[in-house]
Formats: sequence, structure tokens, C-alpha cells
Amino acid sequence: MGIAENLSEIRERIRLACLRAGRRPDEVELCAVSKLQPASAIAEAYRAGQRLFGENYAQELRDKWTELSSLEGIRFHFIGRLQKNKAKYVAPAAETMESLDSLDLAGELEKRCSALDRTLAVLAEVNFDEAQKGGISPSEVPAFLKGLRAFPHLVPAGLMAIPPAGISDDETRRIFRVMALLRRDAGLRHLSMGMSRDFEIAIEEGATIVRVGTAIFGPRPRKPESAPSV
Repeated sequence: MGIAENLSEIRERIRLACLRAGRRPDEVELCAVSKLQPASAIAEAYRAGQRLFGENYAQELRDKWTELSSLEGIRFHFIGRLQKNKAKYVAPAAETMESLDSLDLAGELEKRCSALDRTLAVLAEVNFDEAQKGGISPSEVPAFLKGLRAFPHLVPAGLMAIPPAGISDDETRRIFRVMALLRRDAGLRHLSMGMSRDFEIAIEEGATIVRVGTAIFGPRPRKPESAPSV
């Protein structure tokens, strides 16, 4: 199937998951993860009605935003790990930074957004004991959100998590339930969780944003060795 057909199938699966959970389908937004995909694939998804896209690499986000920002209503979330020196690429291009995990990085984004006179929605990334990934621990969430009050151009909008690969559906569901409680206790709007393999479980447990890539675009091209890292 092509991108349009894949999108249609994912949207139907989102609708059915919402029905199972007693939720309205418009409570869940699909973020099409387009990292390493060509701009032409994003344009194809856009023609099929998709408007929100997720990028993992800062300079790739910059380039795609530059090329595609003339498309009415197109939006980008940044969902990868970010080095401070790459914040200059994310601040003008992203609607939301989903993977914020340090107040030091928040300070750099604040400086960049202040200079641009724009606000940036941010989601705090929560890490469930995976040393190789970014994120704060669940117990750190209240203090982290309190610290974000120092940055007027950053708007705390929710939480994000990526469960460890290879765990059971039951353990994935447990993590998503912890995230839902954290979001509720913090009084935040968004909960970004669930990817191609588990987005339906995430919806059943309260996700408001699901991030789906390969199920829409197919396998990702390999990242060139010379490509910039974040």
C-alpha cells in the first residue's frame, strides 16, 4: 500500500481504539514520524490530509521546514534528543519540542525563542530506567515542571515517553498508566506515547498524541554516516 492508504488504515485503527476506550477520535492526534524520509514523502502524506509530522534530527527538521513551510497548516514536532548547540534549528521550526529533558536545554531554547519573539510548547520526556535514552525519572516530573516556570517563552504542554523495546504488552500498558497518572497529577493537556507497535494500547490508556512512522511511510532509509547527529 502507499502512504495515503497506510494513513487511512492508521486513522481507522485510532478510531477503533478510541471507541474501545470510550473516547472520541478527535481526542487523539496522529504525529507522522517522518525522520529520514524525503520531503516528497511528507508532501504525499500532506496531500492525504496529514498535517502534523515528527522529526528526530535538528538539521533535518530545519531543512524540511524550510522546504515545506509554505504548505498551509503543516506543523512539526521535534521528538529526538537535542544538543544545546542545535537548539537554534529547533526553535524557529518546531511547534512543539516533545523530548525536553533538562533545564539547561530549556534555558537555551528559551534564549532562542525569546530572540524570535515566539513561544514553544514543550513536553517533558519521562524515562523508565533506560540509560541510553534521554528523559527524567517519573519522580523528577513535579520539580522539573516547576523549574520550567523560569522560562516564559516555553509552554509546558504535557509529557512524553518511549517504553523500552522488547517488553510485553502488559508492561507497556503499566508504563502508559503511570504516564497517565503523572499527566493527571500535573494538570497538563498532552500525553505523547505510543508508536507503530503499541499506539492502540497508548490510546486505551489516555494518549493524546501517538507517533507513528514505519506503519505510514514504510521502512526508514539508513541514516548516512555523514549525517549530523543530535
